[in-house]
Amino acid sequence: MLKQTEGSQAVAEAVALSRPEVVCAYPITPQTHIVEGVGALVKAGTLKNCEFINVESEFAALSVAIGSSAAGARTYTATASQGLLFMAEAVYNAAGLGLPIVMTVGNRAIGAPINIWNDQTDSMALKDSGWIQLHAETNQEAADLHIQAFRLAEMLSCPVMVCMDGFILTHAYERVDIPTQEEVDAFLPPFEPVQVVDPAEPYSIGAMVGPDAFTEVRYLAHHKQLRALDLIPEIAEDFEARFGRKSGGLIHPYRTEDAETIVVALGSVNGTIKDVIDAMRDDGHKIGCVAVCSFRPFPLEALRDALHDALRIVCVEKSLAIGIGGVLASAVRMSLRRLYREVFTVVAGLGGRPITRASLRDVFERAEAEMLDDVTFLDLNWEVVNAHLARAREVRKSGPIAENILKAMHADEGADIEEAEAGE
Repeated sequence: MLKQTEGSQAVAEAVALSRPEVVCAYPITPQTHIVEGVGALVKAGTLKNCEFINVESEFAALSVAIGSSAAGARTYTATASQGLLFMAEAVYNAAGLGLPIVMTVGNRAIGAPINIWNDQTDSMALKDSGWIQLHAETNQEAADLHIQAFRLAEMLSCPVMVCMDGFILTHAYERVDIPTQEEVDAFLPPFEPVQVVDPAEPYSIGAMVGPDAFTEVRYLAHHKQLRALDLIPEIAEDFEARFGRKSGGLIHPYRTEDAETIVVALGSVNGTIKDVIDAMRDDGHKIGCVAVCSFRPFPLEALRDALHDALRIVCVEKSLAIGIGGVLASAVRMSLRRLYREVFTVVAGLGGRPITRASLRDVFERAEAEMLDDVTFLDLNWEVVNAHLARAREVRKSGPIAENILKAMHADEGADIEEAEAGE
């Protein structure tokens, strides 16, 4: 059923349609509306046979999820930003134990300084924890990916994160097609766990493993992700056949035929990128893009095939690997081994900074003209940065960076106010 709804509410309804038996909830912006929405459905009796558990922290939320999943219950939770980092130990435990938990990450910047707006630093910080990571471009895809995620997690007995950009998706209202309970039941079979803690047949989980077996255990976690490279597109194809729309899969190429420049990105920014590509195509530029849906496992071969004929690749990244540049670009370079293509990193949208079509077009045209640096910071205010660096060289006690930058950014505003007041 098509309805105009908030992204968080669409996800809450999709999660409820997947019939979780335990939902562990702790609020943190911008995912709070999701667990509130699921809680309201439990309270109203729309979602039956589900225990909604309010906990005291994000660490507790995933710890309870680990317990409920180990006991054989279909389990869901959600988090964002500092909350994901707070539960980091449990994130690794859930993956190491092979528990099929589904968790939404409402992508948000990581402090310090404090910032509640969107970028993808949080999920990138836990990219190697053993969780599958799926990134949604739209709210429709975000809702659809949760239904697919439960099936994928339970087929592999492996946890899955569904990442959706905070505010840009979680708080945006748009049309979303919400399926019926019968449709989801036909697509998602009842949960049959491969491991269950049972007092009648006791055994240990999370036991000590020494050097003699640890590598083998870790390899088998890696092997699950390799299997996911086949299962993710299979599940997406079945979803399309049943629901009549494409969602999920490994990658989404767009206008890549004959493209000399291809842009690669994760999440909602792909919508803006497509608008820029359409405009540039109209002006004769040979450019396309690829949206990566499955970041873990990373689709090396699928991406290699999509990028094979391009002359250059521009990775637009909403995170920064401090000291090297781009996380996504590093993975893209791996997919292009022995092809020797130029791969550029454009760091954009950190802390929620707007990513405009004009700015994107500028960097894409500079890439075409071979004028783009290996790492570019979109719309960086070099005047403010250089002023701070000069101050730091001259004054030992130069003060905290964040506060100095804010003061410099708003210095002109203060001067304008003083000038106006003087005129009065």
